Amino acid sequence: MADLREYPEAPRVGVGAVVLKDGCVLLIRRDRPPAEGKWSIPGGLVNLGETTERAAVREVAEECGLRVRLRGVAGVVDRIISDPDGRVRYHYVLIDYVATPESGDLRPGSDAADCRWVPIGELERYETTEGLAAMVARAVRLSEGGLLG
Repeated sequence: MADLREYPEAPRVGVGAVVLKDGCVLLIRRDRPPAEGKWSIPGGLVNLGETTERAAVREVAEECGLRVRLRGVAGVVDRIISDPDGRVRYHYVLIDYVATPESGDLRPGSDAADCRWVPIGELERYETTEGLAAMVARAVRLSEGGLLG
C-alpha cells in the first residue's frame, strides 16, 4: 500500500515528543519534506494498530537513539499545508507529548539529518518548524507546574 503523505484523501495522525533535560530541548533537523532542513521535535506518523504513545517513543528511538518516558500531552496541532493552487498537499493532526530521556546515546537516525540538545533560551537561533517555540514553551510550563505524571 502506498504511503500517501502528499495529497492525502484524509488527514494523517502524527506524534511528536518535546524531550526536556536540564533546560534544553531535544531537536532534530528534518531530512524529508515537509519542512526538510528545519529543526523540529522528533516525531512521525502513527502506524496502523499502534497507540500514539508507542509511536512517540518509537520515533524518538528511531530518530535520536534515546529511550524516553512520556509525561503527558503537551498539545494537539493541525498542520495543513496547501500548494500554490490551493490543494491540500499535507494534512496532519499532530499529538505532541512532553517526555524525559531515560537511556541511550544521542545520534541521528532515520528521518533526521542531525539531532542535538538545544538550550531553550537559544531556540530563536534555529530555523524551526512552525509553532515549535510555542509548543516547547507549553511543555516547559506543564512540566514545571507539576501538571504531568
